[in-house]
Amino acid sequence: MEQKENKMGVMPVRKLLVSMSLPMVISMFVQAMYNLIDSVFVAQINQDALTAVNMAFPMQSLMIAFQTGLGVGMNALVSRLLGEKKPKEAGKAAIHGLILTLVNYLVFLTVGLTLTRTFYELQSINPAVVEYGREYLSIVCVFGFGLFFQICFERFLQSTGKTVYSMIMQGVGAFINIFLDPVFIFGIPSLGIPAMGVKGAAIATVLGQCIGCTLGAILHFAKNRELKLDFKSFKIDFSTIRKIYAVGVPSILMSALVSVMTYAMNIILKAYEETAATAFGVYFKLQSFVVMPVFGMNNGIVPIIAYNYGAGKGERIVKTIKLGVCYAVVVMLVGLALFQIFPGFFLGFFKPDENLLRVGIPALRTLSLSFVFAGASIVMTSAFQALGSGVRSLFVFIVRLLVPTLPLAWLLGKLGGITALWFALPICDLLGLILASVFMRKTYLKTIKPMLKGGEKNVDM
Repeated sequence: MEQKENKMGVMPVRKLLVSMSLPMVISMFVQAMYNLIDSVFVAQINQDALTAVNMAFPMQSLMIAFQTGLGVGMNALVSRLLGEKKPKEAGKAAIHGLILTLVNYLVFLTVGLTLTRTFYELQSINPAVVEYGREYLSIVCVFGFGLFFQICFERFLQSTGKTVYSMIMQGVGAFINIFLDPVFIFGIPSLGIPAMGVKGAAIATVLGQCIGCTLGAILHFAKNRELKLDFKSFKIDFSTIRKIYAVGVPSILMSALVSVMTYAMNIILKAYEETAATAFGVYFKLQSFVVMPVFGMNNGIVPIIAYNYGAGKGERIVKTIKLGVCYAVVVMLVGLALFQIFPGFFLGFFKPDENLLRVGIPALRTLSLSFVFAGASIVMTSAFQALGSGVRSLFVFIVRLLVPTLPLAWLLGKLGGITALWFALPICDLLGLILASVFMRKTYLKTIKPMLKGGEKNVDM
């Protein structure tokens, strides 16, 4: 019996992109809301607690980087194999993803048990911030298995186009986090629940992740019929692992660059005043409302492009990329307008003192200039990953987030102080957009255009 064509190969592209991406945009928006509310509640404790939770961002981002990078590689391979009508091979690739997910968790379990105090002492000389941070990050790392396997099952559902279920599992986990935050941070004495402060915020986080993970596993095994995991005949295949990480490692490194950049920026900002590091952390919490919906759309774009690449449908790839860029730019411009007009309003969520308002308002206005350039480059880097060219994505991210960002931030800070330092990020986002555009033209000529002419795909990129 002939296998029915997956919707990613036949549905009109605009409708497909909306149906695939909208649930992920909503789930990412919910996740951004959780990140904001988590910090808003912690800010009610004191400014040191807020700073400590913000400084945990690089390590939490690194955890997510390892798993989402693995997910990108696994997702691209699974979607491509499904596009090539190889469901058994796709299932084996997915099982390899589960095993590699366990390895990722064990790495960060070790970090949580041994390195959290050192991680904070390099960023802050304030003993209160260090102690708050150690309490928070130890729990997040040691009990991080929910985060890793939640992302894994989320990617399984995305690879077959079932993004509504992915949205459900993310939304449930995030709302549980939001509900439990005030309960565990401030306590309910009448119910025998003590106030646990920053530690309570960490417990709420990992509980939400574990419940989201459990729901994701249930939804996958109940609803994801196209991707069957046959453990009985499974054997480790290192060639499959290499294929996953051929795309996944560049993606891991790209996402890890965010962690490296924010961690290094915190160290640079320490030379000025701790309020600058707090303002920088607040910006990253707030900008997630703009950036995470774009990444949610990208989570829908990647399997569409990967599937149609496997099926040799170049026209659908071109239209997906064009629509993705247009939608991302619109979202980013709306975000820019809000950050320029209402920076004080947004800072007000974090119980700011005069210093945070003094430093934070110009920081938000300057840093948000990055939005003008970031939207298009984010979509293009995701397209590179889906087409098996993760290395090009990596180069774009290096330019945007590490080189020359950190040297430029240090130099601008020396020349013009903290106000000038913030311009390093938008300048480097402009450079990243230029590089992404150059790479996209080369990718089009070598990989996509031959499909439009009916020629063979050039898989060596």
